[in-house]
Amino acid sequence: MSEHRRLPLWAGRTAALLGIGLVAFTLRQAVATISPILGDIRVDVPISNIGVGLLGTLPPILLAASGFVAPRVARGFGLDGGIVLALLLMTLGHLVRAFAPGFAVLLAGSVVALAGTGIGNVLLPPIVRRHFPDRVALLTAVYVCVVGVGTAVPAAVAAPVAEQIGWRFSLGIWSVTSVVALVPWLVIVARERRQRLSDAGAVESPPTALVSRLWRSRVALSITVVFSTSTICTYAAFAWLPEILGDIAGSTPTEAGVLLAATGIISVPGAFVAPLLAARLNVGWLIATGVVSFLSGYLGLLLAPTTLTLLWVLLIGSGSILFPVCLVLINIRTRTHGGTVALSGFAQGVAYALGALGPLLVGLLHDVSGGWTLPLLFLLAVTLVAAIPAITLARPAFVEDELAR
Repeated sequence: MSEHRRLPLWAGRTAALLGIGLVAFTLRQAVATISPILGDIRVDVPISNIGVGLLGTLPPILLAASGFVAPRVARGFGLDGGIVLALLLMTLGHLVRAFAPGFAVLLAGSVVALAGTGIGNVLLPPIVRRHFPDRVALLTAVYVCVVGVGTAVPAAVAAPVAEQIGWRFSLGIWSVTSVVALVPWLVIVARERRQRLSDAGAVESPPTALVSRLWRSRVALSITVVFSTSTICTYAAFAWLPEILGDIAGSTPTEAGVLLAATGIISVPGAFVAPLLAARLNVGWLIATGVVSFLSGYLGLLLAPTTLTLLWVLLIGSGSILFPVCLVLINIRTRTHGGTVALSGFAQGVAYALGALGPLLVGLLHDVSGGWTLPLLFLLAVTLVAAIPAITLARPAFVEDELAR
């Protein structure tokens, strides 16, 4: 990536700075708000166990699909227009879910909200690069931390709000945050129109040829492998870690829930520091740190699950630094805005598709083996695969340069 003169953070970019933070806060609300109040919803809306499972698998599926759709959105609407579309979809989805008379409408609203979430996921890294090319690492660190807050807050308040006012209000209230997040982006789009700028041209939206050729780029594949490792391990932890801890470490449901929360808490400092270090240090060492953390945590659960349970859980949570590192790599290993959009959609599309399979495979291996040794060995193997990109990404290279050759 070319060098950029550092400007004051607020220099003509106040709307973009606020917009990035507000979008980051909305990106996990559609995921985090249903499960805590599912019991309340089922009182009014009959939902079978299959339906519950479908609602649980929707997020990674929609995030994966949006990864491949978002570059087309960027070509058609530009980056800023794409973010506006994503926020409109999130707003509509929240409202549809809140007023759903039955399961089919609830499911449709979830699809719409998660489609907007997925588009926002993919477009936010190139948005950061476009508006803050001189502070990519800092803004990535900030928005990853805000995403974490935007995951925790809805999950924490959903049940109390539903208890006091009702589950429909608990789901629909998040449409307000999406509408608020729209304001700075509408200002930005209006300002660009007044300046007669072509957003799509200025952003260098990715040509279809670039998107389809990313399989030939070692950098793109390496980042995708690391991203996939992160999503598989993260979704597997969300789905199965409490049950694993209960079976092999003797944790009570309350203790297991607290330990799962600890994986999220320990990831926050790493989410902030990792992007800053990725812009200054050999990124291979950062990836290796995440890999070693995951490996140590899984090995600890295999070999000594009852002695240092908290340590093993904290190590698994620390491995999630791979996620913010990948977000920075999407920006610093591409030379153009179009390349950034294409790589973001490609890496996140593949990673979330594999992330959706992770919990299913862990559950299948548990059913086949009757224990947790085989599933934990599977997660160890997945983590070891990321050791290869730790070597290949240690050498600076750019996607566009590889495809040109």
